[in-house]
Amino acid sequence: MSDIYEVIHRRRDVRGQFTGEPIPDDVLARVLAAAHAAPSVGLSQPWDFILIRSAATRAAFHEHVMHERDVFAATLPDSSSFEKIKIEGVRESTLSIVVTYDPDRGSPAVLGRHAIADAGLYSVCLAIQNLWLAATAESLGVGWVSFYRESFVQEMLGIPPSVRPVAWLCLGPVTHLESTPDLERHGWRRRTPWQEAVHSERWPSFTPGRED
Repeated sequence: MSDIYEVIHRRRDVRGQFTGEPIPDDVLARVLAAAHAAPSVGLSQPWDFILIRSAATRAAFHEHVMHERDVFAATLPDSSSFEKIKIEGVRESTLSIVVTYDPDRGSPAVLGRHAIADAGLYSVCLAIQNLWLAATAESLGVGWVSFYRESFVQEMLGIPPSVRPVAWLCLGPVTHLESTPDLERHGWRRRTPWQEAVHSERWPSFTPGRED
């Protein structure tokens, strides 16, 4: 098994490197078990994982994503840098996994959620991160597709209105993982040093008695 720090830094949001090869059942089981092992507020485990292999379902979702891509591109003053960025690998990947959040799981009293309503949603994100790191350790790629409307996915997959589709993940074997994240390679944004995000005691611009 790979060193955890090496896995964290090797992980990438994969778009164009999927091979479409099958995922062995035991490998997929380990990845899903790792996701389910994530910590959750009040041990509510508010997630579910919908595995989607249907080519027709993925094609319909891909069409929706391409529409939302055009919607976003239309908001940019200059879309030239965005046009060269691939935003999904829905059809190329082996399968898709939709990760959902059920806020009623563990209700009516979810221990630890009374003051922070989004703690359950944070728990789902931890499960997604577990899945992503486990997949990377298994030499699989994961791509998180965010160009979709939740209502579209709910209706397409029969998800109840009270349950949120938090992530549409593409999963499968890859030719390789890029050494540099796609958005950085294409000049969209650059990663900042971790030291710039670390502060001591207070928010760095905070001055007592002053509101910025």
